[in-house]
Amino acid sequence: MPQATHPPSARQVELLDRAYRYVLEHGISELSLRPLAAAIGSSPRVLLYLFESKDGLIRALLARAREDELALLERVDHADNHNLGTLTEVARSLWGWLVAPEHRALLRLWVESYSRSLIDPDGPWGGFARSTVDDWLAVLGAAQAPQERRSEDGEAERTLVLAVLRGALLDLLATGDVGRTTAAVNRFFARAEKP
Repeated sequence: MPQATHPPSARQVELLDRAYRYVLEHGISELSLRPLAAAIGSSPRVLLYLFESKDGLIRALLARAREDELALLERVDHADNHNLGTLTEVARSLWGWLVAPEHRALLRLWVESYSRSLIDPDGPWGGFARSTVDDWLAVLGAAQAPQERRSEDGEAERTLVLAVLRGALLDLLATGDVGRTTAAVNRFFARAEKP
């Protein structure tokens, strides 16, 4: 009989929230329990007890980051699809969110976790990159007509849009140049909208 999972305790939720704010500022790939615990008012022993292991804590932090990402995608999905937004319009909305300065910490954490997922697929990062690709493609696909969404061309088109957004995002995070990267994204979409 499978073991029942219990909802997290209030203390676990509180410490996860503090740890999440910590990794947004300090990163996650070189996370060390002792400095983390000191910064969030806990101890390594308590963190290990609550999350079972360092890997368990990392998985919980990645799940939290993914929740934030999914919340963004849901907001864009609802806002654009209820207005019958096109794939380009949805992508422009996504880019608008990606360039907002208040999202930089989350996006740096996302890039760090994405790359670790590729380098260490059997570790706590495993599956993170694939899940996020699937999440974004689903939102972009929802902006396509059902027949287009199911076609190879439709899949290729939303994959291209995702590649442009992510490439421009990496450039933005590396340089901080919102104007240049936005101009490039806008140029791509202007060409994509031409008949």
